[in-house]
Amino acid sequence: MNEIKIFSPATVANVSCGFDVLGFCLDSVGDEMIIRKTDKKGIYITKIKGFDLPFEPELNVAGVSALTMYKAAKPNCGFEIEIYKKIKPGSGIGSSAASAVGSVFGMNELLGKPFNKTELTAFAIKGEALASKCEHADNLAPAMFGGFTLVKSLSPLQILEIPSPDDLYATIIHPQIEIKTSEARAILPKNIPLSDAITQWANFGSLIHALHTSNFALIESSLHDAIVEPYRSQLIPYFIEVKQAALQAGALGAGISGSGPSIFTLSKGIETAINVEQAMRKVYSKTAINFDIHISKINKQGIKILS
Repeated sequence: MNEIKIFSPATVANVSCGFDVLGFCLDSVGDEMIIRKTDKKGIYITKIKGFDLPFEPELNVAGVSALTMYKAAKPNCGFEIEIYKKIKPGSGIGSSAASAVGSVFGMNELLGKPFNKTELTAFAIKGEALASKCEHADNLAPAMFGGFTLVKSLSPLQILEIPSPDDLYATIIHPQIEIKTSEARAILPKNIPLSDAITQWANFGSLIHALHTSNFALIESSLHDAIVEPYRSQLIPYFIEVKQAALQAGALGAGISGSGPSIFTLSKGIETAINVEQAMRKVYSKTAINFDIHISKINKQGIKILS
């Protein structure tokens, strides 16, 4: 096999109380990429559709992760990468992670799978760091593994796959404004009150238990962010109104997807997810801000081969 086409999914990171360690995978939104073996050694980005991104590998998230893996693999070939970008950069649903994961996953398949998913995620971290100015894997891990994932450690990299109820749906609204991950991180406090940390630990532990046991009431009571949301929500127009509307429509919880501006909700069942979508749409339809909305079941497969 000398060429592969893949679907690299969008993801939601942090999930309210799991800042930098927890994320889940979406199945209705994602990029497509084509990876191709070449006789000429090296990494070459030959096509980018959808958004204006650098073609130089060392300046492109997909290119940096590919270069990192290439140095480790030392293959007797090169690779061309085509990126069909459908996740808007800066949207808060893992645009850079999709690119970083996609390039290394495709190359690994063409080389006969010399690396496992954890090793591939470690390569992708280097690409993700180009966009966010720090190394983290809360978007990368769910894109690679699917479902909910917990990044227990970065050094050494350890990723835990977390089960979730089959009837759990996400509704995501993406206001068409851009918030850079690096800027969203810069506004966060360096120190937090111990009482807030304790609240966050309790919510996080409860959420992980709730996902394991399909306890929707506990999911609902755990989806609260005492640390990050109070700061980042100020960057998102009408965040409070959208969150209140979603909760009134039956959502289990609502919060900032990654660094924003996307707002995620989780709901039990597709009917509630649709009601939440309508409630969120109603809020933003009264504003001058363009937006997209997606309803997605939790994607438990993650990145996949299209052809």
